[in-house]
Amino acid sequence: MTTHQPITILLVEDDPGHAVLIEKNLRRSGITQEIITVNDGQSAVNVLLERDSSQSEAHSDPVLILLDLNLPVLDGYQVLKTIKQNERSKRIPVIVLTTTDNPSEVTRCYELGCNAYVTKPVEYEAFSKAIQNLGRLLSIIQVPNKA
Repeated sequence: MTTHQPITILLVEDDPGHAVLIEKNLRRSGITQEIITVNDGQSAVNVLLERDSSQSEAHSDPVLILLDLNLPVLDGYQVLKTIKQNERSKRIPVIVLTTTDNPSEVTRCYELGCNAYVTKPVEYEAFSKAIQNLGRLLSIIQVPNKA
């Protein structure tokens, strides 16, 4: 996400401690873009649909989603399915960011349309390093503009 492409990161994470660590380590990696954090799947869908339908310039930046799977209300699978089945949101890149490393769940996420799957390490230092590495990746990728 270079400086010529404004982007908003939607972080969908129900664990407040993980959310703080993720944002802190993304910032350490040089990410300066807006990060919106929601703590349940329904809120994520609501934010995306509101952003899609909004005519406000503040909501016109492309979006990238960092999505946990184990969420209240709607789980990450339901969020992913909803996003990818909606014509307006299906091109939004989704990176699943979760502690789940079960191969069948990884496969399921890719089948539902995720763009990348990252397992959050349990150990603090490894977790921090993984998120900083993810931030470095996010700093160079391009995402599609809104349709």
